[in-house]
Formats: sequence, C-alpha cells, structure tokens
Amino acid sequence: MPLYGAIEAGGTKFVCLVGTGPENVRGRVRFPTTTPEETLSRAAAFFQQADEPLLALGIGCFGPVDLNPDSPTYGYITSTPKPGWQNVDVVGYFQKTLGVPVAFDTDVNAAALGEHLWGAAQDVRTFVYITVGTGIGGGAMVEGRLIHGLIHPEMGHMRIPHREEEDPFPGICPYHGDCLEGLASGPALAARWQEEPHRLPADHPAWDLEARYLGLAIANLVCTLSPERIILGGGVMHQTHLFPRIRHVVRETLAGYVQHPALLDHIDQYIVPPALGDDAGIFGALALAIQVTRSA
Repeated sequence: MPLYGAIEAGGTKFVCLVGTGPENVRGRVRFPTTTPEETLSRAAAFFQQADEPLLALGIGCFGPVDLNPDSPTYGYITSTPKPGWQNVDVVGYFQKTLGVPVAFDTDVNAAALGEHLWGAAQDVRTFVYITVGTGIGGGAMVEGRLIHGLIHPEMGHMRIPHREEEDPFPGICPYHGDCLEGLASGPALAARWQEEPHRLPADHPAWDLEARYLGLAIANLVCTLSPERIILGGGVMHQTHLFPRIRHVVRETLAGYVQHPALLDHIDQYIVPPALGDDAGIFGALALAIQVTRSA
C-alpha cells in the first residue's frame, strides 16, 4: 500500500505523519516550531527515515500563505507576524528535499478537508471549520470544494461588535487590535484575564464573553456562506461548556431570520466539535496528499 506524508505546520508546533488514514498511521512526530531552517530540516529528516518511499506530501500551514499555483511565490508563507517566517518557501523546500509531489493549503482548510473525508462533515458538502487556539482561523468548503479566492479565507480577522464599555480590553492582533482573533484567541483570553484559559473555571465571566464573540462570528458566517454545519476545534474549544453558550448566542443573534430546522430544532448537531479532535489538521494534510495523487 502506498504511503503518504503529512505536515500540520503550526506557528507553535509541527506535527508530521506517515500513513494512509486514521486507521493506518505508520509513524508520527511532534516538535516545536523554531527557525525555518531547523524546523523544516527536522521534518524532512523524519520523512527520509520512513520505511517506504512516500507517494506524496500534504502540508496544512499557518499563514498567510500563497496558494496561487501561477504565482512566483506559490507555496510561501507570506506576511505572517511570526518572526523569521516571512517569505519562507515551504513547498519548494520539500519538493527539492523529498522529490515528491507536494499539496499545500492553509492549516484550517486542511482540517476542514480531514473532517469532510473522515470526520464530522462526511454527510455535508458546504460547511465551515473554525479553530480557536493560539490564533483563530477558518476553512470553508462550498459544494465539495475548498475556498481559496483572492488569497484564502481569514475568518479570524473579521470585525465583530466590540462593546468597549463592557469589555475595555483593546485586543491583541498586531494588525487590527480588536478583530475576532484579537479578542477571542487563547492569547487574548490570557492577556485579558491574566490567566491561562484552561485554568479559568467554567463559571468565570470569561466564557460568556468568549461565547458572545464566537457566536457573533458564526452568525455572520451563517448569513454569508449558508453552511450546512459549523465545526469548532482548537485548544480553547476543549472547554466543552462553550458549545451550548455559543449555540445560544447564534440563535439570539440570528433572531429567527434564517428559518431552518438545523438552527431552530437541531442546533446541537449544527455547531459541533471535530470528530477527529485535535487530529483534524494532520489528517487533513494527509487528505491533501491523497488528493494530489488522484488529480495527477
């Protein structure tokens, strides 16, 4: 059976995997994201030690990234705020080092693809995957195709109502201050409350505010993309008590305007956690590798 390689390239950590799917993983490693030179070479060394040659490599990468195959900087990380990683040629490095086809997309688009192939979106063709962790990002599939467009979706940087009299926290996004990521990411929670999010009790006021911001963002996505399902992953969403609060805010914000049983009667099956859990991104990257061989 041919083997595929996968990289979930995050701003905090890299996860590398060799296999064919969730039921057949031949090898896996995780290590911190340091400098591009050290991190990429460590990933390449892992794949070079695989028992069998790889058929292809899939990469789900933090960004922003260049996804236009006709661009001279296709496969690059572009204007990321992560020091040292601006204008890094990720695809070119692995094509040269491993000599196999490389499929490349955002980390959240990859996670969406993984959930569509093996997880919570197997029965729908139009849905959104949002990760809430070190940053906030969103991937979307519409009628079975991942959205790219001008560059790719940047859902974490949508602007949402910020009542400064209720929440004077200015936000932490270096570009926008109080965009969704600036207000509701894990580091934003830690900065606002001076405590790591996982240490905050379930009855802390942080969580109602967090649910409000995420619920407002989801209501916007319901109105703009009309997804058949919303999947919420990432470290912050390990606080499972957020789900009913977010669902309540979404219903309240939409105010009955979008009339569909999924929102009115079955919202607990509409806004859901990823079935692949924290593995959505790495198995999504594996799905990218499988796709690129099928389309060759």
